[in-house]
Amino acid sequence: MASRPPKRRKLTPPGSVGEASPEPDSRKLQKAFFKNAVSWDLEQDYEKRARKSKKKDKKQNDRLPVKSLDGRLAQAPSIPDDAASVESDADWLGSDVEEGETLAEEASEHVREEPQVPPREQIRRAQEELAKYASQLNEDPEESAGAFKAIAVIGQSRLLAVQKLCLVTQLAVYKDVIPGYRIRPASEAPPGEKLSKEVRRLRTFEQALVSGYQGYVKELSQYAASKHPSSPQPTAAKDLSTIAINCACALLTAVPHFNFRNELIRILVRKLSSRNVDESFLKCRQTLETLFREDEEGRPSLEAVSLLSKMMKARDYRVDESVLNLFLHLRLLSEFSGKASQDNVERPNGTKATIGPNHKGKKRFLTKRERKSLREQKALEKDMAQADALVSHEERERLQSDTLKLVFATYFRILKLRSPHLMGAVLEGLAKYAHLINQDFFGDLLEALKDLIRHSDGDTEDGAAAAAGEDEEEDTIPVVRNPNREALLCTVTAFALLAGQDAHNSRADLHLDLSFFTTHLYRSLLPLSVNPDIELNAKSLRLPDPDAPNTERTKNNRINLETMTVLLIRCLSAVLLPPWNIRSVPPLLLAAFAKQLMSTSLQVPEKSCQAILALLDDVARTHGRKIRALWNTEERRGDGVFNPLSDDIESSNPFATTVWEGELLRKHYCPKVREGIKLLEKTLASS
Repeated sequence: MASRPPKRRKLTPPGSVGEASPEPDSRKLQKAFFKNAVSWDLEQDYEKRARKSKKKDKKQNDRLPVKSLDGRLAQAPSIPDDAASVESDADWLGSDVEEGETLAEEASEHVREEPQVPPREQIRRAQEELAKYASQLNEDPEESAGAFKAIAVIGQSRLLAVQKLCLVTQLAVYKDVIPGYRIRPASEAPPGEKLSKEVRRLRTFEQALVSGYQGYVKELSQYAASKHPSSPQPTAAKDLSTIAINCACALLTAVPHFNFRNELIRILVRKLSSRNVDESFLKCRQTLETLFREDEEGRPSLEAVSLLSKMMKARDYRVDESVLNLFLHLRLLSEFSGKASQDNVERPNGTKATIGPNHKGKKRFLTKRERKSLREQKALEKDMAQADALVSHEERERLQSDTLKLVFATYFRILKLRSPHLMGAVLEGLAKYAHLINQDFFGDLLEALKDLIRHSDGDTEDGAAAAAGEDEEEDTIPVVRNPNREALLCTVTAFALLAGQDAHNSRADLHLDLSFFTTHLYRSLLPLSVNPDIELNAKSLRLPDPDAPNTERTKNNRINLETMTVLLIRCLSAVLLPPWNIRSVPPLLLAAFAKQLMSTSLQVPEKSCQAILALLDDVARTHGRKIRALWNTEERRGDGVFNPLSDDIESSNPFATTVWEGELLRKHYCPKVREGIKLLEKTLASS
């Protein structure tokens, strides 16, 4: 059976119904079809075709997104037909308020709320992030300059624990990253300077370091100054302030050469302005003491002294005494140890520098090559000095001079005001720096010291009462003034003025008379011998008197470096053994003080007795012939009666008596005292 031929589909209808088309016509139609198909755009027709959606009930949401309360953007829900009709009715009725409330409720329902993270989890995450950024800065600081800002952002958390961690982490990071030089601001860089890639990279890191460090110092200042009165956790807020102060102290001790040093000192001075002595107060005081002792440049000390003097003046010198005693730790004595005159300067190593027109000495002949080599060497040394940031002798002396002016200005203002709780510290400072005071101020200063001695007893009660009144208002410890110590300090200062700058040679021209101080010292020997605190300083431990009133139970903790025994020996050495002319002391003065000292040695403690006997032994070695008659009855040269309570040394008649106290000191309970009196008598016998 033969197979049927396949049917062919007609592409185009025939020309007429029922009429078969011939074979040539079909070929023409095919050619026309292919020719028209070239101009068809099938993709455009498909694009214009309507889409078919599976969800025919829902309409397309063409509303704009809505910003939620936490700042996130969310798509606003579509309004159904019923809601739209209600909304159109509400527009006609004018109910705009109800429309807003409805939309807000719908938007709040659709916005996702971020889950609350527990505080412990926040602290753990902060620790991990801080450790990551700190390790990056430790490995390669120049490549991780953005980590400074990232660490500061973490510290903006509301949790106090995270803030504490951030402060301590930044302290450790900056102590490790800060270089050994000061970074100048970008404005100080010369304009139009061509920089290499490495230098530009270093500059970028330095500016990021300075910017982050400045923000960190500002945070420390804010935390240290804030008291957080409205904080729900006052203890934690106080700990944050303490940590900020400790961080400032650590930075000032570790990197005192870096930028923003003045802001760090300001934080410490603000804390020292309070009269509430706590651990932070002591930490700030110890930091400034360390800064003064280790300062070789002079500029940090000048900045600190300037801020301290301004603070004390603003508070009308109602500060703790230990703040003023910070001036005793300055390096003024070591820097100004060389004595100078119009001809030469004596250095501490024994060399002398000639001053005058011929100070260069005889010139040595140099060849042209040697002069050129010398110029190059000087230029190289100058560049090296600038690179090492060394401070010249002249610059250091200028800075020290400015510091000294501020210190003496503060001392003189307090002397003028006669602040009772600061007089001891002022007199001690003047006694230490007396050789640095200008001779033009000697007369005025001696008159001020005489007034203090004259009115010390009368001013004690008034000053103590006034200070107690002030302290009761500020809830601080009442001030206990010590007139005996102040009188000894005045005497030491007066004699140190003459000994320090060789003013004894011109005391006749300066009209300096120290007989007032000598007479007062002689009258105060017997009262000092029965003083129970003669061998105690402010740091000595003692129990309060249980029978004393409440205002006197707590003794003011003064920071005085020397006891009254040491001050008494210094005064007696200046009177009996003056360094400028030992032989000029009159015999009557020597005999009166020798007899009075032997009487006081019976009342003072054993260490003070040993010191007095050692001083008398030195006097016997120098002036043995002048005072030997006091130890021998047969050599008495005076007539009349000895008056130990006389107000005048000349009228006491010391040669009319005999030193009989040695027989009692031979039987003293202390073996060293017995050895001391034997040595004294042996020295007198050999003289």
